[in-house]
Amino acid sequence: MKTYQVDQIKNIALLGNSGSGKTILGEAMLFNGGIIERRGTIEGKNTTSDYRPIEQENGNTVFSAVLYTEYENKKINIIDTPGLDDFCGGVISSLFASDLAVMLINAQNAVEVGTEIHFRHCEHSEKPVLFVINGLDHEKSNFDKSFEMMKERLTNNAVLIQFPVNEGTGFNSVIDVLRMKMLRYGKEGGKAEEVDIPAEYAARAEELHGTLVEKAAESDEALMEAFFSNDTLTEDEIRKGIAKGIAARSLNPVFCISAKNNMGVDRLLNFIVNEAPSITDMPHIKNDKGNEILPDTAGPSSVFVFKSAIEEHIGEINYFRVLSGKISENLDVVNVNTNTKERLSQLYVCAGKNRSRVSELNTGDIGALVKLKNTKTGHTLNAPGNNWKYEGIKFPEPKYRTAIKALSESDDEKLGEALNKIQLEDPTIIVEYSKELKQIIVHGQGEYHLNIMKWHLDNIYRISASFNAPKIPYRETITKSAQADYRHKKQSGGAGQFGEVHMIIEPYTEGSPELTTQKIAGKEIKLSVRDRDVIDLEWGGKLIYVNCIVGGSIDARFMPAILKGIMEKMEIGPLTGSYARDIRVYVYDGKMHPVDSNEISFRLAGRNAFSQAFKNAGPKILEPIYDVEIMVPSDRMGDVISDLQGRRGMVLGMSSDKRFEVIKARVPLAEMNKYSTALSSLTGGRAIFSMKFSEYAQVPAEVQDAVIKAYQEEEEEE
Repeated sequence: MKTYQVDQIKNIALLGNSGSGKTILGEAMLFNGGIIERRGTIEGKNTTSDYRPIEQENGNTVFSAVLYTEYENKKINIIDTPGLDDFCGGVISSLFASDLAVMLINAQNAVEVGTEIHFRHCEHSEKPVLFVINGLDHEKSNFDKSFEMMKERLTNNAVLIQFPVNEGTGFNSVIDVLRMKMLRYGKEGGKAEEVDIPAEYAARAEELHGTLVEKAAESDEALMEAFFSNDTLTEDEIRKGIAKGIAARSLNPVFCISAKNNMGVDRLLNFIVNEAPSITDMPHIKNDKGNEILPDTAGPSSVFVFKSAIEEHIGEINYFRVLSGKISENLDVVNVNTNTKERLSQLYVCAGKNRSRVSELNTGDIGALVKLKNTKTGHTLNAPGNNWKYEGIKFPEPKYRTAIKALSESDDEKLGEALNKIQLEDPTIIVEYSKELKQIIVHGQGEYHLNIMKWHLDNIYRISASFNAPKIPYRETITKSAQADYRHKKQSGGAGQFGEVHMIIEPYTEGSPELTTQKIAGKEIKLSVRDRDVIDLEWGGKLIYVNCIVGGSIDARFMPAILKGIMEKMEIGPLTGSYARDIRVYVYDGKMHPVDSNEISFRLAGRNAFSQAFKNAGPKILEPIYDVEIMVPSDRMGDVISDLQGRRGMVLGMSSDKRFEVIKARVPLAEMNKYSTALSSLTGGRAIFSMKFSEYAQVPAEVQDAVIKAYQEEEEEE
């Protein structure tokens, strides 16, 4: 393969709802470019991009696939993305590596939920969008409806480049209002025959051509002046204006195709290589130092890894984009994220699982590397001397969680290794080994997302595992002050153990004043603060440890041991065994023995005194509260709000976003189990949501009683 220069490279991501035809369009693009000799089909399970067993079994794209084609002496890198929102990680990472999103719309179904979701991803990533209405050969195709819904639900910047002549089962022709010709295709598709526009379509073509000219002129002041002077633009001027409008995201061209019959694909490819933006047309990416990195082949070599995969017989593959300079085989680079050296011993371009070895790649190009030791998604590889890195890809917060356990203890290690590999391929899956809950918690984007993970465990890694409702990471605290003292005394032959600790505990809130006196058993105790430790707990909240010892009743060297004992009990609350937080402890008195006192004595005395005081201080369970944002069609808003209220949710506010209503609420995590499934059922899959941890809050009394009872029953079973 030849080495393409920066102005010869175009990078696109194929987006759209599941079933919109992305994978089949990819096949047609590769076929027209001569990369493959025959086009695969979903039914035949032989497409270039859906080569994984799970994809062939389900008939859906699960992982993004990197492809390429060559057309008119240019190279188009194509990333085929999943259509289901559960696999949004593949969409987001693909957009990061692309300069243009090609959004497919099924002409039968028009704008679907996935279309809207993917378009929002494009807006969030600030990537230009080109629309393709596909499936015009279907008997229920409705081009006009698809276009109107596009304008209504997605963007007013959509402009027709083409419209179909005879959509339906006999579809074979489109009117191209840029070229002002009719494109007619043979039975096998491929290259179109250009003919004059039939008289019955001339008026509509002229009208749409005028709209296109006006939209193109709006993208450039010089073109606008030319338009006002001449009342029109030349074809070259229109193309220039379109290209600028696409790059500025002020114009969204709309094309007509039948990917299955390879009709319209040639014109789409021609438009992409000539009018679509390249890396030099897009805003320059910034490094972590805030400096722009110029897309210059003569600049320092720098690449960003946007995707990692594991394949049988090969191992780990890292897919990257060259953001500066050029890279070649056997180049030594530095992984700035891990501060390790890597050698680029094997360099490839990929068409699905088919890889072609190349000697070098220039700025803007996409390739793959194998046999790297310490590199994964989100890492930056630079030539020595360049210490910058890129911020990377911001994946959405998880929406679904489950606990996983190997059915056989002998598979525990294998399960851990398998989960690490799964997470490497899909960074939106987060694996948490919870010491607190004594569970492996897997976080993902939805139930189907984690069902696919289960399929891989069953069929690829051959590990039988159970999936259960995860425990809730409760916290415990106190609601009032309490006092306790404890004497630890042990005598066994030689040296004994002795330590006595007197303490007061109280709830801690930021800015609350410290106690100065406390009445205990009718006697007022004065608390003279000698020292304090403010401990930010790993699990959230604080422990304030206050030394009020006067007169040397406890030697200062034993104070850390007392604190250690307290921390041991902070890790096991008395109500549910959960972590405790937000407590202030005053150690104000105690006793020592000149011989038998030691660190272990005071650790045990401190632990037991704290335990006694905690039980008498009105212990209360706290639960994690999440901020939840739901985008829902207005006609389903009432059902969603009612459901949230049934989940102890508090609706904070509502707003509108195009045709969606945005509901903001606070909901306990305990009530969010399988919410993605429930929301989909309530709205027919038309709503999406995100959730993010907010804070811990006290649970209602009746909920606390139920939680404690469940914990006690679990302890009895064990």
